Amino acid sequence: MASSVGPERRAAGARPRLVTRPLVLRFVTVVGSSASFYLLLSVVPAYAQSVPGRGSDTAGLVTGALMLATVAGELMAPWLAARCGYRVLLGAGLLLLGAPALALTVSRSMGCIVAVCLVRGLGFAFTLVAGGALTASLIPPERRGEGLALIGVVAGVPSLVGLPLGAWLASHTGYGPVCSVAALIALVSIAAVPGLPGREAAPGSPLGIFAGARSGALGRPSAVFATTAVGAGIVVTFLPLAVAPGDSGVAAAALFVQPAAATASRWFAGRRADRRGAAGLVMPGLVVSAAGILVVALTGVPVAVVAGAAVFGVGFGITQSATITLMYSRVPASGYGTVSALWNVAYDAGMGIGAVGFGTVVGLTGYPWAFALTALMMLTALVPAWWDRTAAPSQPVTAGEDRAVRAEGQG
Repeated sequence: MASSVGPERRAAGARPRLVTRPLVLRFVTVVGSSASFYLLLSVVPAYAQSVPGRGSDTAGLVTGALMLATVAGELMAPWLAARCGYRVLLGAGLLLLGAPALALTVSRSMGCIVAVCLVRGLGFAFTLVAGGALTASLIPPERRGEGLALIGVVAGVPSLVGLPLGAWLASHTGYGPVCSVAALIALVSIAAVPGLPGREAAPGSPLGIFAGARSGALGRPSAVFATTAVGAGIVVTFLPLAVAPGDSGVAAAALFVQPAAATASRWFAGRRADRRGAAGLVMPGLVVSAAGILVVALTGVPVAVVAGAAVFGVGFGITQSATITLMYSRVPASGYGTVSALWNVAYDAGMGIGAVGFGTVVGLTGYPWAFALTALMMLTALVPAWWDRTAAPSQPVTAGEDRAVRAEGQG
């Protein structure tokens, strides 16, 4: 009898399998969407600006159209997913991300380029929200932090490779071939979509995105993550401009170690969150992120710039993993799309606001003080982080709260 109890206890205590066939297929769609997006992220603005007579503002217009459509798509994606299902929306997103890129091989008009960016932004948003919700449903709750960290690594590698590779391909083969490659990668990955789970009836009604944002359970972690994303947008956009002209190698090294450190720390934080909970990681991640930006303020010291970028990357990765794991744990399955949308909106909006705001401040203060002020601004997010730590809800956010918010607004 004793010998039969032992195996039962071991089976009961065994960790559920993380990497399954559906999750591998999800990896394929992650690589397809991420690689297609990042291959053209810096190529299309250069393509638009390459026409003689066009000013530097064309690059900003192209990128702005892409990010505007991405945020708009993230806001509407939960509503669409509730009607057609995550799998259909993911396939549509890959199609909208890939097919329009082929139009860039036949037209260089600004109208065509901006239209392509708008459609591709919507497609990318759909892949983020629908794909994120599918990912959450494919990961055992006991290993959610580790699983989300793993998917972050899978998505991070194409972004690390895609940005420089796209620029290299454009300079060596021309814009047409790189646009075709980006289109093909997204379109081919659609083949993995039918193997993913179809539309399942999740318990409860879908949670509205605006009601989710108003709820402290989701709104507070979103606000904290958006604040750290502000730092990410500043580092990516302004670090090459902040260092001395002869220190381009320093900027390149810093821009490499920052995402590399973020990827590594996101994996570590995800595994720790599964064992001890994600709530305790939010504030440390925020403080480490701010400390990294403060060190980067020493723009005249190359070692400090690289070290600061690495420290920021560690904090940013921890905050990424902790906030999204925490948010998924606070909703039922019917709210996964809303969590995915809110988190990605916080990411994109934070990066955009950071780049625009920092550009204004640096003209008044110079780079060192602007970085220092950014670090202080980021620390203000300790207020919602502390509030969330001490008042974390014991019950998940439900569609009932969504209806209550709507009724309150109509009263």
